[in-house]
Amino acid sequence: MTQLNPLTVAMQMDPMEGIKIGGDSTFHIMLAAQARGHRLYHYLAPDLTFRDGRVLAKARPVNVQKVDGDHFAFGPEEVLDLGRDVDVVWMRQDPPFDLSYITATHLLERVQEETLVVNDPGSVRNAPEKLFVLDYARFMPPTMITRDLTEVKSFLAQHGEIVVKPLYGNGGVAVFHVGKNGANLSSLVELFKASWVEPFMVQAFIPGVAQGDKRIVLIDGEVAGAVNRIPGAGEIRSNLAVGGSAAKTLLTDKEREICAAMGPELKARGLLFVGIDVIGGEWLTEINVTSPTGIVSIDAFDGIDTGGMIWDAIDARLAARAAA
Repeated sequence: MTQLNPLTVAMQMDPMEGIKIGGDSTFHIMLAAQARGHRLYHYLAPDLTFRDGRVLAKARPVNVQKVDGDHFAFGPEEVLDLGRDVDVVWMRQDPPFDLSYITATHLLERVQEETLVVNDPGSVRNAPEKLFVLDYARFMPPTMITRDLTEVKSFLAQHGEIVVKPLYGNGGVAVFHVGKNGANLSSLVELFKASWVEPFMVQAFIPGVAQGDKRIVLIDGEVAGAVNRIPGAGEIRSNLAVGGSAAKTLLTDKEREICAAMGPELKARGLLFVGIDVIGGEWLTEINVTSPTGIVSIDAFDGIDTGGMIWDAIDARLAARAAA
């Protein structure tokens, strides 16, 4: 695809100091942008200000390089009008998906007529990982969302083994496997109810998770690639952040069916970079739209350039907007 002129890109993300450059997808996207001559700015979500009808961000120009311990350099802070001074805003801060996160989506929605925001902030707000996936329940393992202990006990009796996890969690945090005897189930439900005001998710345990939890990346509704994440010893969680390991993989026919079913909807919603999770080659568990990861491993295993594919998709979006 023919590249457009160099862009000014604002990255709303986490602090640069904490980025683990070996596997961080946002850093990978930034490297790909810089290789195309785009100018990068960095800011944190709390740096947003709405004033006199404009959305502003205290941001710093940033250069990145793939050197551990010396991976970024900031320029002097500037105040950017995200509608007038920027071509693309990336919303890439990690969850929790809380009121702060939701507020940021509302603010960024106000610049969309002037600036491309990736992913679409309204769609991100309306498609939290463990709720949006319910639109594709036909591909999911048996699933319950509840705060009711009696319901959870009934679900356990029906399915034998279950997994309990927070509705708005991320990175595999607070994911629990409950066996047939239901040991500590009551205490676990009490803990979840005390820790979160919202319901939690309960799913039938899929033994196939021992062979891995596949992360499939879709770019503007099309499959870009996949990586299999294998749990560590004694774990059911395969997230790389909690000790899982990555392995090369291919898609099953069922996984391709899942991607084909949701691809047009992702594209229509402006969800340009999405990562879905599938267990056992057939069971969809999450649709990650807030800050999906996995592209570094996919590129390493498959010899592709997902960062370039993402920027090609952004160029196409910008060209379509310009022609409209």
